[in-house]
Amino acid sequence: MVTGAISSVKGSDLETMPVTRLEQSLQGRASGLTIASNSGEPGASSTIRIRGFTTFGNNNPLWVVDGVVVDAGGIGYLNQSDIESIEVLKDASSQAIYGARAAAGVILVTTKKGAQGAIRINYNTFLGSSAPARKLSLLNATEYATLRNEAALAAGNALPFSDPASLGEGTDWQEHIFNRNAFRQNHELSISGGNEVSTFYTSFGLLTQEGIVASEISNYKRNNIRLNSEHKVAKWLKFGQNLGYSHERGQGVGNTNSEFGGPLSSAINLDPTTPLIITDPTIINNPSLPYSTQAVPRDPNGNPYGISQYVAQEMSNPLAYIQTRLGNYGWSDNIVGNVYGEIEPIKGLKIRSTLGSKLSFWGHESFTPVYYLNAVMQRAQNDFTRGTNRGFDWNLENTISYQYSLQDHNFMALIGQGAYYDNRARGINVTYFDIPVNNFDDASLNYTIPADQKNSSGYENVGHTVSSLFARLNYNYKEKYLVEGLIRRDGSSRFGSNNKYGVFPSFSLGWVVSKEDFLMDNPNISMLKIRGGYGVVGNDNIGDFAYLSTIGGGRNYTIGLTDIYTVGNSPNAPSNPDLRWEQTSQANIGLEMSFLTNFTLTFDWFNKVTTGILQNPRIPGYVGAIGNPAANVADMKNTGVELELGYKNRLGAVNFSVNGNASYLRNEVTDIGAGVSFLNGAGFQASTYNITRTMVGQPFNSFYGFRTMGIFQNQAEIEAYKNSEGGLIQPNARPGDFKWADLDENGVIDANDRTFIGDPTPNWTFGFTVNLEWNNFDALIFGQGVAGNKVFQGLRRLDINNANYSTRALGRWTGEGSSNDFPRLTDADANNNFTNPSEFYLEDGSYFRLKTVQIGYSLPRSLSNRIGLQKIRLYAMAENLMTFTKYTGFDPEIGGGIMSIDRGIYPQARSYMFGLNVAF
Repeated sequence: MVTGAISSVKGSDLETMPVTRLEQSLQGRASGLTIASNSGEPGASSTIRIRGFTTFGNNNPLWVVDGVVVDAGGIGYLNQSDIESIEVLKDASSQAIYGARAAAGVILVTTKKGAQGAIRINYNTFLGSSAPARKLSLLNATEYATLRNEAALAAGNALPFSDPASLGEGTDWQEHIFNRNAFRQNHELSISGGNEVSTFYTSFGLLTQEGIVASEISNYKRNNIRLNSEHKVAKWLKFGQNLGYSHERGQGVGNTNSEFGGPLSSAINLDPTTPLIITDPTIINNPSLPYSTQAVPRDPNGNPYGISQYVAQEMSNPLAYIQTRLGNYGWSDNIVGNVYGEIEPIKGLKIRSTLGSKLSFWGHESFTPVYYLNAVMQRAQNDFTRGTNRGFDWNLENTISYQYSLQDHNFMALIGQGAYYDNRARGINVTYFDIPVNNFDDASLNYTIPADQKNSSGYENVGHTVSSLFARLNYNYKEKYLVEGLIRRDGSSRFGSNNKYGVFPSFSLGWVVSKEDFLMDNPNISMLKIRGGYGVVGNDNIGDFAYLSTIGGGRNYTIGLTDIYTVGNSPNAPSNPDLRWEQTSQANIGLEMSFLTNFTLTFDWFNKVTTGILQNPRIPGYVGAIGNPAANVADMKNTGVELELGYKNRLGAVNFSVNGNASYLRNEVTDIGAGVSFLNGAGFQASTYNITRTMVGQPFNSFYGFRTMGIFQNQAEIEAYKNSEGGLIQPNARPGDFKWADLDENGVIDANDRTFIGDPTPNWTFGFTVNLEWNNFDALIFGQGVAGNKVFQGLRRLDINNANYSTRALGRWTGEGSSNDFPRLTDADANNNFTNPSEFYLEDGSYFRLKTVQIGYSLPRSLSNRIGLQKIRLYAMAENLMTFTKYTGFDPEIGGGIMSIDRGIYPQARSYMFGLNVAF
């Protein structure tokens, strides 16, 4: 009988879903989770937050697969068809059994096992095509030239374009990087069965997916093998293993959410007046241009790709950029599994040992040719790089449990010991320069080159260990009154002897009201349970040996009057022997209910408080330290409510069910340390200030900037905006400039006039699933969304005046009364209209996405049995079919350490697929 806050997702709900990574399977299906894709590139991970931000550092939840701890980045090795169930432990009373690293939440994944009976074979496949769901609305060549002339004229410069109208539409860079027919496929085969002694489950998977952006360098492949088995060799003894292997290989565009180049950022910022390729021989052969003198990449017909004469820096012709990355790839091999043994010497007493491990190998290979993309983006020497890495993590748990009943009193006690070892990795990286080839396929480390043309490096991580003891007691009376208590003691290698060990207790209570006499025969309520709990969990997520004053090199110096440098070493930072565990305490009150025959409801309220957040606070320079020491300096809290509601019924021949969930979250920083008023957050290119800030009383890393009061329509309005002394508040302003709010009323616009202008993290998350069955037809509709957050739309490079604009700029201020929300365009922006972080860049990040729509047909059993099959099902489905949002960028769903900052996010694709499921 569960008394904690746990959300579950069944593996059967995921088997035919187009899920590449496991995180996607939870989005919108479980309450209390905020999940956002880090990129739409195939194989990309997602950001997951369970009940908000828990700390200022790593907020990734603890993933446990069949008892093996797996890092968040490595969870992509799993095939969703191998999953039996996923459970999200959201409150401290359910997390506490994982004590040391459970503060950010725990996600338990159980893979499928075999069952007694005949051999079962299941094959599932789908194939389909993906395309971008939307394009940005950018200026064409004529519009661009018109606005660039306007901006130059406003700055007193010469007009760059003599006849904008003659330029026509120009180059649509987005059309040239997007693939509207990106292929994807998935194949899964599983075989299971067993008898009263042994059962097994084995599976094979193959997934390939092309990216919708620059598909030549954006794709992903994964192969999976799994073998799970269990053997009951005696009534008192059983043992088994769960073992999974995956090989992943992917090519990436390089920048998937960056303003510093790459196909997407370049397609957004490049001027549309530059041609895709150059075909005019007089231009190609002009010695004053780079096409005849530099290594400009060329298309298959030998035509050089066009180079902009207006937009440079990291922005380049995206098709030329693609040519510089052809063949480059990253790879990984992961072996994750465990072995276990369990004996039951007497009834109710079980002694179990489990040894789990993750052995991983990963690396990359890349060839960079000689190229010239523009004056900034060029290479005069080629290079070939190969990197290989190896990691090994393991954990050992031993438990003794005893279950006993005395009349109506039921007890279950457990004691255990655990040892955990991770972060043990090492790797090498080798680069050869100036090898005699010009493409990836011919590149090799076998070439003989001078020693000074070779470069190599390596590393070895320090292993992180945790040692644990834990005990749990469960009691219930008639399964009506429920009590659970747990205590765990963890020791971490990341703390010194003063505070190496932390103790994490929890308890929870439950009352199954529906088992009371006064409610037992109520026809309207079949189950009602009220539960509550409180607990404390820990976090040791900080660098190794942070409690010590370690020594670092590279502090070179000279002695006397010579110019000879002596290698120097010195302490990195002062020690802190009192460094201790970060602690998160959480109170939870919940309600579970089945009522009116067809309805189910789960409700939770929680209050989560983190104290002693691990940080590196600044210390004065006169201390003489190179770095800042680690300390427990900050506090934060999250409060919220969660609701899950289900309905199931049958109307005539139609079976249907509707399940929905919604969560509300409020995050607040309550302390950031003595003498510290704020912490700066994310920066943005050419912005006058950081765009996020952490401060007491506000959500973590909120957007921080200027408020606007419209636009000055004429000189009279500028002169009327005066301070108490009669001086102009914005003396550099001109008609058409933003009117900045003087929030501190000191009569000038400066850094002190900034304020909090939006929260990047959604307050609301929600999702719903509708299932329909009629005769042999079935249908599924799944949607999810968020609300309450802002997105910083930072797609245009601020430091490149000639960068292209969105069509929003067509509504700019051009004269009195023309606009009150988009300022004038000028190459001399003394008022910082565009470089000041302000409300101008924030848009509503709310969205609702029709994530999956699927329609299937199963052949009648009488037909499938004739050919020796249990089931044949054909289905068609669409992914990311529609997104309803006011956001004007590619995609409002933007993950990352700080969510909702759009620097040019690789968008999620819209896909259409057809599939087949066959069971033998």
